[in-house]
Amino acid sequence: MDTTYFGRKFGVMVFKDSLTSHILYKQYIKQETNNLYLLGVKEIARRGIKIQSIICDGRKGLLQLFDNIPIQMCNFHQVAIIRRYLTKKPKMPASKELWDLVLMLKNTDKESFEGGLNDWYVKWKEFLNEQKLDPNGKNRYVHKKLRSAL
Repeated sequence: MDTTYFGRKFGVMVFKDSLTSHILYKQYIKQETNNLYLLGVKEIARRGIKIQSIICDGRKGLLQLFDNIPIQMCNFHQVAIIRRYLTKKPKMPASKELWDLVLMLKNTDKESFEGGLNDWYVKWKEFLNEQKLDPNGKNRYVHKKLRSAL
């Protein structure tokens, strides 16, 4: 499920069956809200369609909204978010290794990815935890973008 906008105030929210590519539900909207996603899921269920899982863009609060339906963030959106923190051509070795790991996301299973991510974290833990004093005398992490990407 996702929403695409055409201009600032007109969008279409679409719920698609990943197996058949059939559109299960669509709604024209002015603004995307978690409540509209919830109403869409309820409408699909009301029609007697069993929802086995949801893949979405990871909008704030959306991943926690559905108690009884497995939900995950779309791999494309995961990579796009991390790319904003690391860029496509990171300079630091830790960032390069994390970016290479992220690019494998779509070609691996959960256990392998989590294992690789854990190994990366163990290797770079000290680097990630480096801090320095800011002008106000507070300790701040040196590699904030890399930590955010993680």
